[in-house]
Amino acid sequence: MARPRLSEGTRRRLLEASAEAFLRQGYHGTGLKDLLDSVEIPKGSFYNYYPSKEALGVATIEHTQRCTAETLAGALDGAPDPVTGLRTFFEIQIEGFEQTRFAGGCLLANLAGELDESEACRSALATAFVSWRDGVRDAIAEAQLLHLVRDDEDPADLADMLIESWEGAVIRMKVDQSVEPLRKCLHRILDGYFRP
Repeated sequence: MARPRLSEGTRRRLLEASAEAFLRQGYHGTGLKDLLDSVEIPKGSFYNYYPSKEALGVATIEHTQRCTAETLAGALDGAPDPVTGLRTFFEIQIEGFEQTRFAGGCLLANLAGELDESEACRSALATAFVSWRDGVRDAIAEAQLLHLVRDDEDPADLADMLIESWEGAVIRMKVDQSVEPLRKCLHRILDGYFRP
């Protein structure tokens, strides 16, 4: 029996819709039927793409990881220096939060709090966070060579500090319905603790 032809455009629409739905409603709050109806994919066709909702969850995490890596690389490539590039990356995130009126927050962090019973999703989330951390770490290491960031700390430790502080600020943003905690986070770290 021949395998059905799979459309990469359909797969991408499904991943984007699932990322949005998981962000707004949570993984468990998102019904597969409603999700598939929103992108006009019959349930039977869904299983040609993913064997389960959990597999879709893993693919959505991986998709989010790729999008984050592309955004970070674009911000760094277009910047005069790595610190400006990091600031640009986080400012892009802030703009996204403002456009959605603070709905959802960070998909990876939200899913991490919701999917601890799924080893496949937990592993995908761990990989996604390490990928993000490594991109930030590499920018910090380059900034250290340029004497733009203190060099008495390991760049991976500084990257962890920045991301973990950012994620805490995202929670505060959701509570306060304001991006001010995010701006304070960037100022305290990039303009304060990271300074040589």
